Amino acid sequence: MENTKQLSIADKYAELQRKNAEALLGGGEKRVEAQHKKGKLTARERVSLLLDEGSFEEIGKFVMHRCKDFGLDKEYYLGDGVITGYGTVAGRLVYVFSQDFTVFGGSLSETYAEKICKIMDLAMQNGAPVIGLNDSGGARIQEGVVSLAGYADIFYRNTLASGVVPQISAIMGPCAGGAVYSPAITDFIMMVENTSYMFVTGPKVVKTVTNEEVTSEELGGASTHSTKSGVTHFAVANELECIQLIKDLLSYMPQNCEEDAPRLPYEATNETREVLDSIIPENPNQPYDMREVIEGIIDEGSFLEVHKNFAENMVVGFARLAGRSIGIVGNQPAVLAGVLDINSSTKAARFVRFCDSFNIPLLVLEDVPGFLPGTDQEWNAIITNGAKLLYAFSEATVPRITVITRKAYGGAYDVMNSKHIGADMNYAWPTAEIAVMGAKGASEIIFKKEIDEAEDSEAKLQEKVEEYTRKFATPYRAAHRGYVDEVIMPSETRQKLIRAFQMLENKVATLPKKKHGNIPL
Repeated sequence: MENTKQLSIADKYAELQRKNAEALLGGGEKRVEAQHKKGKLTARERVSLLLDEGSFEEIGKFVMHRCKDFGLDKEYYLGDGVITGYGTVAGRLVYVFSQDFTVFGGSLSETYAEKICKIMDLAMQNGAPVIGLNDSGGARIQEGVVSLAGYADIFYRNTLASGVVPQISAIMGPCAGGAVYSPAITDFIMMVENTSYMFVTGPKVVKTVTNEEVTSEELGGASTHSTKSGVTHFAVANELECIQLIKDLLSYMPQNCEEDAPRLPYEATNETREVLDSIIPENPNQPYDMREVIEGIIDEGSFLEVHKNFAENMVVGFARLAGRSIGIVGNQPAVLAGVLDINSSTKAARFVRFCDSFNIPLLVLEDVPGFLPGTDQEWNAIITNGAKLLYAFSEATVPRITVITRKAYGGAYDVMNSKHIGADMNYAWPTAEIAVMGAKGASEIIFKKEIDEAEDSEAKLQEKVEEYTRKFATPYRAAHRGYVDEVIMPSETRQKLIRAFQMLENKVATLPKKKHGNIPL
């Protein structure tokens, strides 16, 4: 009798597994084929490619929706359109949810949201990253306010998890309306070109309200959000690249806010990089590429740039130095002379705050002539936005080192991780110019009377420019004051940084007791 009962349960379970496999793969071969025709993988294929082979453990595979209105009582799929669970990436625990567009258009229901919330709760309790593979048409309209409540439950957990565990969102299809706010709260967003888009209101609504004709791709595609809005940090050509990028990104991060990022084995050799000695042009107004400086300092091929195509006058990204993960923030003299503006300030501030949240040391490479002038910048709050970067650096307690390669002028000198806002070590190359402003502008103000009264005003101006340059536009005056710890040859930079970060490895810094600060948003 007992054996018959066990056999019956086993048969039922096998049948459920079969149905579940069909349902979660999109209801059979036709739906899988339709997904592939769009150039997209299925939800399960994405999970399989992301996680280490055989490591995925699914949670909630038998969950079904509870709605009985508008014909939904005739259509049920096990799993309810989202695959949730945990597994490993390179042997490290991660939690994942993968939305299945072939089941009700990937639309979010009450039970669907509960599944996502479940794994987010587990991620926070166990200290591991959350990865969301987004491909959804939005809220399930048939469920009304219940589906909206589900979104809010997810947003709330995104916020609680922020700064506790890394959160990565991969947009692999539509992400519209309220659905966009969950990825927006996460740490990094990546989008797939031509098959993914994000917007609060779609092209039809835009047409109705503003009479603008715009396609989904133009309004919220990967190219738009990676270059114009800065919403997405990465735009990739296809889903395979997207999944590989998630793996690469995770390798630079710790599991949670209480751990350090994993280190790669490293054997010290000759750390001198002579190529850096000739990288700064003799003409102080001639541009150069800060990425060449970065490549000359870091472990070979280890730079993973973030927000590459947005606010290109600032370069940010992850790299390794002697096998250790670091975050890099650098002005880019090749674009707008490396000035700070609204977009570059917010781009860098967000990156700095991520690194500080997850114990990733910061290296700042400075060549900044100041803030970008103009009515557009002032009217769009360069003051408030510039203050975000100042706030982010001032609040950061991770090891922070600055290298001034050339210009460090005005308030931008202060903002770019100066000694005065808590930098641990500041180095300067001999080419560094640390001053309130450029020598010509300063001379025209300070020596205005002498220049006006001179017989040859141009010659007098040039004389005063040279005098000002000798006195102020060098790193040594700041070094005399202790604002710069050492003036170093560029070729010594890598060696100095390796030793300095090793020295700062056990740094302990605490902020004044408070609920939280009020960053200028």
